[in-house]
Amino acid sequence: MSIFDVYPINNIELAKARDMTLWDDKGVEYLDMYGGHAVISIGHTAPRYVSYLTQQLNQIGFYSNSVVIPQQELLANKLAKLSGKVDYSLFLCNSGAEANENALKLASFYNGKKRIVAFSGGFHGRTSLAVAATDNPKIVAPVNQTDNITFVEFNNIKALREEFKGGDICAVIVEAIQGVGGIKMASDEFLREIRTLCNASSAIMIADCVQCGCGRSGKYFALDHSGVSADIYSMAKGIGNGFPIGAILISPLFEARYGMLGTTFGGNHLACAAALAVVDEIQERQLMDNSAMMGQYLIDSLRRINSDKIVEIRGRGLMIGIVMNGDSAPYRKQLLQEHRIFVGSASDNRIIRLLPSLTITREVCDRFIDTFKTILK
Repeated sequence: MSIFDVYPINNIELAKARDMTLWDDKGVEYLDMYGGHAVISIGHTAPRYVSYLTQQLNQIGFYSNSVVIPQQELLANKLAKLSGKVDYSLFLCNSGAEANENALKLASFYNGKKRIVAFSGGFHGRTSLAVAATDNPKIVAPVNQTDNITFVEFNNIKALREEFKGGDICAVIVEAIQGVGGIKMASDEFLREIRTLCNASSAIMIADCVQCGCGRSGKYFALDHSGVSADIYSMAKGIGNGFPIGAILISPLFEARYGMLGTTFGGNHLACAAALAVVDEIQERQLMDNSAMMGQYLIDSLRRINSDKIVEIRGRGLMIGIVMNGDSAPYRKQLLQEHRIFVGSASDNRIIRLLPSLTITREVCDRFIDTFKTILK
């Protein structure tokens, strides 16, 4: 049997990892400035992470949500403290796509409406409704197509107001910083207008924080920088540091009932152990502060590079986009093949995307900057 060939892959077999360092099966060392799409938040094989998972697996790895799982309550309490959303509720699932799917469903249950506003450049996952709200026709199968999704230009307040005139909007789903879309940042004014329009029409504001959450921007949710609160926050990637887990934080607007949402694996013992390790590491090591400081250091250092090959440096915290003057693929290839540094791309092929672990040090930042200057020459 062959593997279904849907991923273009580099011919590298990774065998070991620690913090931001990777080693392949031949012992060659790599620097990870991408974290597997922003998944690695507290470093590869962090000792606390390994310890929590090992201890939990030695006790019980899984049972369904038909029994008490005290780790869920502990995680909810710690997330409330870390995120500041103390009056929200937690629903646990398995991925970012599933988190967004449940968020959109919950919004429709709440107000009985169908129409969802999504934005140009947005990416929300590959499940049925989440992919319909994703601005990439190539990954939307005919069965996913629906008239219930309306796309509006990102950061266009006038166009957004026009959509609300009909009074039929169920929800708005937005990334405060678009990841796949190319590290495009929503303006504070735009995010506040979404909140105002949703308040006036009983629509639900969903903040997709799958990539721009978990402290990556320097605050727990990137939306927090605008002073706006969403009704639902979707989360995944960094909250499990590699273990599959997704979640939504749900405001007090919503009243739960049995059967409304459900999952077999969501919130299992091992997933909660992984998420608890991440929360404790971020809290005790002040990794959100480190994300803010090191992210700004990286951004400032990149902006000081005098090269006509760079068009723009975008981002906040450790969510950074380098916009090149042309296709970024040759630069990414050179970084990986000659200098053993993993970076990412985006839907805009000019972008080099940096999503390193929140544990990054100034030494590692300098190493990347020096290498990047070298390849620009």
